[in-house]
Amino acid sequence: MTVVVLLGTSGGPTGPRALTSDEVNRLAITRFLNYQAGGRAVTITVSNTDGGLVITGSIDYRTHTGYGVVHGNGRDTSSEGLIQWTATTVLVHPMTDPPAAAPASPPTSGWHRRPLRTSGMTLDSSLAIALGLGSDRPDNAALLPQSGASWVGRDKVNGHQTDIVNGPDADTAATKASTSGTVRYWIGSDGTMYRVQASIASEPQPVVFDFDTRKYVPVQPVPGITPAP
Repeated sequence: MTVVVLLGTSGGPTGPRALTSDEVNRLAITRFLNYQAGGRAVTITVSNTDGGLVITGSIDYRTHTGYGVVHGNGRDTSSEGLIQWTATTVLVHPMTDPPAAAPASPPTSGWHRRPLRTSGMTLDSSLAIALGLGSDRPDNAALLPQSGASWVGRDKVNGHQTDIVNGPDADTAATKASTSGTVRYWIGSDGTMYRVQASIASEPQPVVFDFDTRKYVPVQPVPGITPAP
């Protein structure tokens, strides 16, 4: 569970307010900084009534390819194993006892391939959102205030002081089809994205994306998969 601490400049509770020009600029570049970095380590937490899933891995924002290991919480263990995905394809490598971290080089066999579903499947919606959190250009800062973006508080994430901002969703068709409500960003003083929380239409609990929870490992594509340019 993610606990949001809403603090004003005086240390007391506060409500949403309009973004300052600095906050608008940081929100505008936060996805571009992911692309500029090449890739980020990420932990994706998907909660549901059966317990949910945790995906531990990395995303290459230049090729829009994700790779990691899936662990189940509670009774939700049927999807455990390795996973690699693009904007159109999901590959899974089932394992009864998956490792804590995915091997740097994916196995050459044992993969099952299927299309990424753009709606009706929480896991795929989460994967699509994760890919959409990188962009090859900054967002239009002039349009962000018109989209309803707002500042809602401050919080510390993995030792980093952040501003919590309600902003537009990640700009992909798959993301727009699967999210409901506002996407919330935890952004550092230089615009670095440290956490994102997004509501999925089919789930009562939001999906949480935590970045830099470990060292980024470059994503090597599964044999037979061609990453996007």
